[in-house]
Amino acid sequence: MFDLTSANQRLEEQRESIMEWMKLKRSEVAIPIYGSVDIRDTGWKVGVVDANHFPAGFNNISKDDFEELGHLFKEHIKQNHPECKWVHIFPESHTRNQGYVENISTIKRLIEQAGFLCTVGSPDLDEFGTLRGLSGPLKLDLVHLDEKGDLTVDGKQPDLILLNNDLTGGTIPGLQTNNVSPPTEMGWHVRRKSEHYACLTPYVEEMAKLLDIDPWHMMPRWFVSENKCLTEDSCRIKLAEEIDAFLESIQSKYDELGIEDKPFVVMKNDSGTYGLGILILESGDAILNLSKRKINKLRYAKGGSDVENFLIQEGIPTIMQTEEGAPVEPVVYLVGGEAAAWFYRINPKKSARGNLNSPSAFFTSASKATERYGEHSQTWHALLAELSMLAMGAEAALRGR
Repeated sequence: MFDLTSANQRLEEQRESIMEWMKLKRSEVAIPIYGSVDIRDTGWKVGVVDANHFPAGFNNISKDDFEELGHLFKEHIKQNHPECKWVHIFPESHTRNQGYVENISTIKRLIEQAGFLCTVGSPDLDEFGTLRGLSGPLKLDLVHLDEKGDLTVDGKQPDLILLNNDLTGGTIPGLQTNNVSPPTEMGWHVRRKSEHYACLTPYVEEMAKLLDIDPWHMMPRWFVSENKCLTEDSCRIKLAEEIDAFLESIQSKYDELGIEDKPFVVMKNDSGTYGLGILILESGDAILNLSKRKINKLRYAKGGSDVENFLIQEGIPTIMQTEEGAPVEPVVYLVGGEAAAWFYRINPKKSARGNLNSPSAFFTSASKATERYGEHSQTWHALLAELSMLAMGAEAALRGR
């Protein structure tokens, strides 16, 4: 049976071709300034399971990666904003989340390391002055945003606004100018997870052809179940039928390849973030008896609306685990489309099939884990993450940027 380790030689043999292909594809779309990608790896299959335009975990990466990240920030900003000297970070309003504050402090440090003036703040944060991060206070700057889209910091306009706010609650009035990156139309108020997969699929198929690999080994199958109001029995019955049919198709692939595992699916709201509203299902029957609490979690991102679209995603169990047996998944951080830093999400309260992105998770940097998880794995994880960044660029192009 196919496994990623035995296919490493294909990556090495095609390295130059892959680099040329990446260069061509990156010239065709505007690559986002940054992003993070969650990867699942089960040995015989590796795939992107989540992709974030507004990454919030820079504080978890190793300081050993800061130099490379700063260099990539400098390259990307100079190429796309050649006159830029001043970057302003527009963050979330998570005033009590010290981990998030530390994330912003780390991004600020990287931007300054790249040679730019960097300020931080939003109108919602003006009253605080400073926020407390894990390593100390973060100074905030006074921000004014008018309806014309003019953002000023202490009365002056920055050259570039670096958005680190996923806009789950909706667009920010006035923050629609061309000097905002990533663009506001990539916020969760309009973005859909399925759009990312739709944009990612052709890139994965082309790369799989280049490597002479079945693309199934490089991406989960998926579909969108539309207009499913989970409060209605008829909706749940239809959804359960769709899930069972999808599981049967995956089981057929397993049988073809001699995979003895039992397939499962991950059900998510097609919009939204924070790892909320996720169900792990091995059959459609579980949908028929959902508790009100689980229904509300699945509807969270839409504020409790009656009609929802759900992304049904083929589950990829993780083969990676700690010495104690806790499941592990890599999270890749990218700047300018290039994979430059990793950390590993570990969750001792979850199984190899579970959603590891929950409050019980903790993180370890790649520098502490390479010996256990292997540089060869990182090569595959980086490749999939960089394909995901191409797809993010394609998503933005669909929305006019």
